Amino acid sequence: MGDRVYYPEERSDTVREARYGLIHVCYGQGVGKTSRCIGLAVRASGAGLKVVWSQFMKDGQSSEAGILAGLPGITYRSPGKHPFILSKGPTSVHYEHAESALRFARQAAEEGADLLICDEILNTLLFGVLQKSQLLDLMELCRGKTELVMSGADAAPEIRDQADYVTEFVQRKHPYYEGHMARRGIEY
Repeated sequence: MGDRVYYPEERSDTVREARYGLIHVCYGQGVGKTSRCIGLAVRASGAGLKVVWSQFMKDGQSSEAGILAGLPGITYRSPGKHPFILSKGPTSVHYEHAESALRFARQAAEEGADLLICDEILNTLLFGVLQKSQLLDLMELCRGKTELVMSGADAAPEIRDQADYVTEFVQRKHPYYEGHMARRGIEY
């Protein structure tokens, strides 16, 4: 049939029963990681699944926060406001925010969430506010029980290796580099 366009790899001959508890990693410099998480949260909620969204590295002011918090079956939590981490590096509030979001995520998994979305959790490693071992522990806690989605700009090889889904978002062009400011409702 020529080049494989839709499914570039051969499927295993082993077909297994569908179950929850797989690990998704969505990473890259391209836009769309949070949007993918939102779409999956809405789909899961529409199917009657218990969805928990734990926000990392954002202050809860992004446009999606209000709508997610109001959808049935979705629990949304951001630990609160904090300044962007710039070249000065993280401050105590950034560490507190990340630890709080991680505690909330772990609690959600322990209490039986069907889908746990940890948006921007991978960025906690870039800035050193969480340790790789903490993310690997969360993955192990969820495996086979709670579907876990982790997003961010980069994913360590160990995290990619332990994931069931790995999707890299590649940016080819962005108006930011032409001098455009971020727009509410589009970029945040």
